[in-house]
Amino acid sequence: MEFDVMTRATTWDQAAALARRAEAAGFSGMLFTEGHQVPWMNIAAAATAAPSLHFSTGIAIAFARSPMVSAQIAWELAQNTRGRFRLGLGSQVKAHITRRYAGTFDKPAPQMKDYVQAVKACLAAFRREGPLQHDGPYYKMSLLTEQWTPPRHDFEDVKVDISAVGPIMVRVAGEVADGVHVHPMHSMHYIRNRLLPGLAEGAARAGRDPATVDKIIPVIVAAGDTPEERATPIREAKTTLAFYGATPNYAFQFDDLGHVGLRDRLRDCLRSGDEAASQALITDEILDQFAVVARWDDVADRMIERYKGIASRLVIYLASHWREVDPKVLERWGEVARAVRSTARLASGRGLVTSRQA
Repeated sequence: MEFDVMTRATTWDQAAALARRAEAAGFSGMLFTEGHQVPWMNIAAAATAAPSLHFSTGIAIAFARSPMVSAQIAWELAQNTRGRFRLGLGSQVKAHITRRYAGTFDKPAPQMKDYVQAVKACLAAFRREGPLQHDGPYYKMSLLTEQWTPPRHDFEDVKVDISAVGPIMVRVAGEVADGVHVHPMHSMHYIRNRLLPGLAEGAARAGRDPATVDKIIPVIVAAGDTPEERATPIREAKTTLAFYGATPNYAFQFDDLGHVGLRDRLRDCLRSGDEAASQALITDEILDQFAVVARWDDVADRMIERYKGIASRLVIYLASHWREVDPKVLERWGEVARAVRSTARLASGRGLVTSRQA
C-alpha cells in the first residue's frame, strides 16, 4: 500500500510548496481533484518540486474534454514525471457536463466505458502499435498522422483509472480500467459485498484477473490523542458523511447497514441548513463504519488492518487545506504514512498483501 495526500488545485507556488512538504514528511504521492481549476499545471509544478512523489488525478472530469486531449495530457505527464503519473477519470453529474462544460452526457457507465477505451486507443496509437481506430457508440476516432502524434518516451504504460460507486460503473471499472477510485464514503461492508464482487464480475466479462485492478481508496480519518484533539476532525468527518449520505447515489450504503430512512432525514437537515442536526444523525456507530477514529499512534495500524489485501493506494481525504496544516500535524501524518508504507511492504514480502502495487 502506498499513502497519498488528496488536495485541490491552487497556485503553482502553493502546489510546489505542498509537494515539498509531503515528500519530506514521507508520503508516497499527491492526488489532485478537479473542481474550480484543472489539475494539470499544479501536477507539473508539484512534480518539478518533489521528484520522488507519485501523482494522479482523483478525478479529472472525463466528459468535459475529448478522449484525445485526456490521452495527450496523460502522455505528457507520464513522460515528464518519469512514469509517476496515472490518469484518474470520473463522469461528474449531468448538470455540470451539459450546463457548465457544454458537453454530452447520456448513460454515464456505457459512456465512460467507451471513453476509457477511446483514451486507451489513443495511447496505443502514441506507442505506434497501429493507426488510431476507435469506433464506439459515443466516440469515433480515426485520424492521427505522424505529424500530430506525440513523440515516444520511456514511460508509455500509462494507467487509466475511473471512479465508481454504483454497480454498473463498478463493473465497467473491472472490465476496462487499470484502477478504481473508491468513493470516500464507504464502509467495509460495501467494499467486500459490493465493490469487490462488482469488479470481479466486470473483469470476468473481459477475461481479466480482478486482482490486477488497483484500488485507490480515500479514507476519512479523525486522529488525535485526546477527545478534545479529535473533536474538530470528528465534526468534519460527520459533516462530510452527512453531506454525501443525503445523496441517493451514496446513501444505499446506510440501508445496507440497517440505517434505513437515514438518507431522508439527512436530506431534510441539508435543505433546512441544520448542520448540527445532521451531525447528530451520524452517530458514533455510523462514524466507525465509515471512518477511522483513533489516537495518532493507532491510525496506521487501524488503516492497515482495515485495508490490507485490498488497497493499492490509500489517500487521506479530509485534506483540502493541507497547505495550511501546522508542520507538527503534517509530521504526525508523515509518521502514519511511513508506518503504512513500511508495514505494508513487509507484509507483502510475507505474502499478506495481494493487491498490485501502483
